[in-house]
Amino acid sequence: MPADLAVIGLGHLGLPLAQAATAAGIDTIGYDTDPRPVAELAAGRPPVDGSLTASEIRRMLSGGFRPTTNPTELGRVRTAVICTPTPVGTDRTPDLTAVAEAARALAARLRPNTTVLLESPVHPGTTEDVLRPLLEEGSGLTAGRDFHLAYSPGRLDPGNRAHDFAHTPRVIGGLTPACTESAAAFYGRLTDKVVRARGTREAETVKVLETNFRHVNIALVNEMAVLCHDLGVDLWDVIRCAETKPFGFQAFRPGPGVGGHGVPVDTIGPHRPLRLVELAGQVNERMPQYVIQRCATLLNEHGKSARGARVLLLGVTYKPDLADQEGSPATEIARRLMDMGAVVSYHDPYVADWRVRDLPVPRADSLYEAAAAADLTVLLQQHRTYDLQGLAVKAQLLLDTRGVTPAGAAHRL
Repeated sequence: MPADLAVIGLGHLGLPLAQAATAAGIDTIGYDTDPRPVAELAAGRPPVDGSLTASEIRRMLSGGFRPTTNPTELGRVRTAVICTPTPVGTDRTPDLTAVAEAARALAARLRPNTTVLLESPVHPGTTEDVLRPLLEEGSGLTAGRDFHLAYSPGRLDPGNRAHDFAHTPRVIGGLTPACTESAAAFYGRLTDKVVRARGTREAETVKVLETNFRHVNIALVNEMAVLCHDLGVDLWDVIRCAETKPFGFQAFRPGPGVGGHGVPVDTIGPHRPLRLVELAGQVNERMPQYVIQRCATLLNEHGKSARGARVLLLGVTYKPDLADQEGSPATEIARRLMDMGAVVSYHDPYVADWRVRDLPVPRADSLYEAAAAADLTVLLQQHRTYDLQGLAVKAQLLLDTRGVTPAGAAHRL
């Protein structure tokens, strides 16, 4: 059955796009080579990362959304959007393996006048230098003449209802002006505002800048957290005051590490590395170890050794009120605590089973009882369900890595 849109890759980028398109009345198929998420979605079950609920999946299915592993479906659409993952490889650049596989599958069935879009995070030049040749060689068609080709950086803040798909501007950069307009016409059906970039490379670099902006600023405030602790300064009070400045400042807050799907890109193809981003990555990667140092110091100050200490970790997801654990620092913190001989347990209302080194970590059923029994409780993620005042009263010793407990109720990062 023909469809208007094919979303290729049903992960954290593709599913929200498919949801927005289906809600807008666009006949949408979701293609993925992995049969597991396809089968789960077809059965109405939500993704394991918690990005969509079961009721939202059911609404998508009732609205006509069709998940599939059949690549022949790709030859029956007017628009195809590649949303496959691009994890950073050993050379510190995005791994384009999944993008290339998606391009080959699409190219074999590409029809004239189709609009092809790439949303996956990539280094500048990928759309034109990698995706375009694969599509042209596999289809015999010419980009910019026989089909439209453009890039649009994915912009998602999972769990943020104020900035959902419809209310987040989309940047579009096409191979030609006609490609840009075709892509803009598509996204114009899904979002309030479309911003046209000069071309594909500019649009790709937007994503690099946005992601690196986040990581550099988090690194700055993480370094400030270490400095302020050494100086005996309340960093959270400093941030509270600084964010009253109406210009030239944007508040970021420290934490035990940086999670999420957007990883910093400090090397752009064959060009020179971005030294500031590289340094920021090193700072952020040190934060789990800093948390461990603080844990050991607190235990020692209270006459306890890390070896044999009962440590309760609260919140093991990368973001509050979501089940997604992508890039969460909790795993590294747990590993390091175990290496020191600590007895680690966890509590998270969104994670029923958590494994570290392929071994199950004991899950606390009663939060207050577990905090009262633990030698040290470490708040890694501030889920809204946590009563922080009550937790501070019950816990023997509480380390708050997010600065969200009442002032004076816990030791802060």
